[in-house]
Amino acid sequence: MAGPSLRPHVHWAQRHRELYLRVELSDVQHPDITITDNVLHFKAQGHGAKGDNIYEFQIEFLEPVEPKPICRVTQRQLNITVQKKESNWWERLTKQEKRPLFLAPDFDRWLDESDAEMELKEKEEEKINKMKIESRVPKDPFKHLKKGYLIMYNLVQFLGFSWIFVNMTVRLFILGKDSFYDTFHTIADMMYFCQTLALMEIMNSLIGLVRSPLIPAVVQIFGRNFVLFVILGSLEEMQSKPVVFFIFYFWSIIELFRYPYYMLSCIGIEWKPLTWLRYTAWIPLYPLGGLAEAVCIVQSIPIFSETGKFSLGLPNPLNVTIQFSFLLQIYLIALFLGVFVNFRHLYKQRKQHLGPKKRKMK
Repeated sequence: MAGPSLRPHVHWAQRHRELYLRVELSDVQHPDITITDNVLHFKAQGHGAKGDNIYEFQIEFLEPVEPKPICRVTQRQLNITVQKKESNWWERLTKQEKRPLFLAPDFDRWLDESDAEMELKEKEEEKINKMKIESRVPKDPFKHLKKGYLIMYNLVQFLGFSWIFVNMTVRLFILGKDSFYDTFHTIADMMYFCQTLALMEIMNSLIGLVRSPLIPAVVQIFGRNFVLFVILGSLEEMQSKPVVFFIFYFWSIIELFRYPYYMLSCIGIEWKPLTWLRYTAWIPLYPLGGLAEAVCIVQSIPIFSETGKFSLGLPNPLNVTIQFSFLLQIYLIALFLGVFVNFRHLYKQRKQHLGPKKRKMK
């Protein structure tokens, strides 16, 4: 013969529109919670006052309620929210006047009727104020057009740098070290396209289309384009150097994570592995990329000195020639300062996105 069913301790509270039930069961498994004919039926396996057992109870509500309760299970308890069909204050929870022994008020959430009315009024006022503020903010008629442009821009850049990375990787596996010497002639056209298109990032920041700070974008894009167009593009002697392979390879790997992250951000999607890669991969790649660019500049200095290319001759009475190779030596200092600026900016972003979240003090 089956013994009497075990009942858990249940605490309740109410508001004008809702009922709150807190069931004192930990490690709850397979909860079965239904409302039929205005009676809540509960049955679940869990650890309560009588140990690990199956617990059940029924509550016939004083007035009509919605038949779909909302259940939230935590490690220490189970919370049930029930919507009242009519917004009013109940004098008690159950239809029977005598309170069941397993039922008690939830003093953590308990409010008197006047306090509950005040809370409800505050929520309604907050909702009205929020609607007023939203109505004052002018709607941007080009919002969807801007979002579409940013998605397309990031997608095109991702595809371009993906092509560069895959092409270089395949050639490296097939040709080995020989692929180092003709990287520029194979990849340059696509790199020209991607880095020219990257100038739009400066424009996007200037006109407020994105919230990215302007200075790091200017430092990175103009730094890359200086190496690509001025040094590699103008000196055929540099185009067959192995350092070109490493410059292009480091640039492309960084963008394989950056552009997909921005593209998904445009549509409000955050994929945590991609976020981690976006704000972690730069730690080794940015210094390596900066070092490769510095090696490229150092290798180009003797060539510029010998050819006198881009040197500036001042007219009489000064009659002085400013060697471009001398300007490159000064630029080397600026290059490492630029790497530091970007490194600092990305470190702050990494702390913001991956650092521990600060808890609000109550």
